Amino acid sequence: MSPKRPNVIILLTDDQGYGDLSCHGHPVLRTPNIDRLHDQSVRLTDFHVAPMCAPTRGQIMSGVHCLRNGAMATSLGRHLLKPDLPTMADLFAAGGYTTGIFGKWHLGDSYPYRPMDRGFQEAIYHHGFGLTGADSYWNNDYLNPYYRHNGVLKQAEGYCTDFWFDRAMDWMASQNAEDQSFLCYIPTNVPHFPMWVDDVYKEEFAAYGGDPAGFFGMIVELDENLARLEQFLVEKGLRDDTIFIFMTDNGHAGGALDVYNAHMRGGKCSRYDGGHRVPCFIRWAGGDLLPPGDLATSTQATDILPTLLDLCGIDVPADAPFDGRSLAPLLRGQPHDLDERAFVVQYFQNSIGKDDASVIRQQWRLVFGKELYDIRQDPGQEHDVAARHPEVVAALRDFYQQWWAEVEPGIHVFSPLTIGSAHEDPVTLTSCEWEDVRCDGIGSVRAGNKGGDGRGGPWNIQVARAGEYEVTLRRWPRESGLALAAAAPPFHGAYGTEKAGVALPVASAVLAHDGRPSAQQVGPGAESALFRLRLPVGRTQLHGWFRDAAGQDVCGAYYGYFARTGD
Repeated sequence: MSPKRPNVIILLTDDQGYGDLSCHGHPVLRTPNIDRLHDQSVRLTDFHVAPMCAPTRGQIMSGVHCLRNGAMATSLGRHLLKPDLPTMADLFAAGGYTTGIFGKWHLGDSYPYRPMDRGFQEAIYHHGFGLTGADSYWNNDYLNPYYRHNGVLKQAEGYCTDFWFDRAMDWMASQNAEDQSFLCYIPTNVPHFPMWVDDVYKEEFAAYGGDPAGFFGMIVELDENLARLEQFLVEKGLRDDTIFIFMTDNGHAGGALDVYNAHMRGGKCSRYDGGHRVPCFIRWAGGDLLPPGDLATSTQATDILPTLLDLCGIDVPADAPFDGRSLAPLLRGQPHDLDERAFVVQYFQNSIGKDDASVIRQQWRLVFGKELYDIRQDPGQEHDVAARHPEVVAALRDFYQQWWAEVEPGIHVFSPLTIGSAHEDPVTLTSCEWEDVRCDGIGSVRAGNKGGDGRGGPWNIQVARAGEYEVTLRRWPRESGLALAAAAPPFHGAYGTEKAGVALPVASAVLAHDGRPSAQQVGPGAESALFRLRLPVGRTQLHGWFRDAAGQDVCGAYYGYFARTGD
């Protein structure tokens, strides 16, 4: 019998920047347990992700750059990881591991994009960017939040971060009892906004204001959970045989950049290092890695999957389309050529353009195709040295030009949203999936974000089975019980609030199929508008929106419910 292979835990926090750790010099935060992990790990000190969360998550899961894998944005219908790409969970499951996710997925809420469709055998997760996303349960809270268990809506007990760690440890204990190697992915929704945490964690930071205090407090609370996880690993005898990776998904976004940002330029969304250079600690106490210490070689999120496959002895498919490279030689102190490679940090924010990127090779950063920085001499990227190093600029521009020519043709190819599948029917779609229209927070829905031209945006659809369909359009989610034209009362949660939702003068609804609109009046007090249509198998677009009594567009349909009703 072959020896049991190492377990893997990936702890990914949300919006925590490189500087948001006391081991990285933060003057206010105290993160003793992350600091201890830092001291026990090989640290990748020049590690890069995408400047926003879903693109990073897709790169970790696929080993493929976000402009290739489909998950290049956080909404806009561009956060869906292409279903034909094998994921980390797929490959680990094929290699004999059990796989579990506990927390934030953000790579698609409906089939075939859900975590249990992508190789996770145990999936305890929430929809969208966070518990207050437009696609989350109405009036969701950080205390006793609603979540999904393998697709089934349930309500948790306790604070969200505690719950993710509790369920992860319960699951790991059950796998350990069976002597089963596991991949455990714990992507927390903290410290992403809203800054909702018990006041006890904010008190010591009160002088910095509400949002920074909440941001720092969530990190402190998370750090306590890492201590619980460490104790669990020791008690279960798992610590030495587990590869533990701690990393974050993008640069600092806590509203407290003026407190400390590790002397880097920019924060979340930025193409400068403050937007995408993040901590990455790798510990395998019982493995054959280098002793704890810093490694300054430039590395990236797409390296994580091929590295773990290598370390765990899992076969890599011959046709694997990885953009990343295995870091195993680097981590083991063996010869490698990683110092010579270049790679690109680029994603889709609200638009995209050529040179809207950072090109990285060793100490060099070519930003926006013209600015050059040497971060060894100038970590704050304050001094553009392009004029002094034209040969470096030319080499990096040539690399980028070829790379862009390869990825650009696929940038505007949308992964479709499936309806009518035997795997999920009915299906709920939201404003998060509107094509190239950003409206992914419940605050935007409450504010009546009109989106684009006042009609929101279309949904790109794949009809799995031909037949009769019912499409129900709503201004508010079904569970709210609110009428189309109604205002929503403010929400008062355990640790924060949401503003009241505005009333909109909705008098009629429109559903356009491939650009052909059909309209119907809605009566006073109506909660929804129901359309029936026959759809053939294949790709199409469906677009719902609302109008007032004068026929003027009011807003897009924030919620659409799609059900196949017959042949």
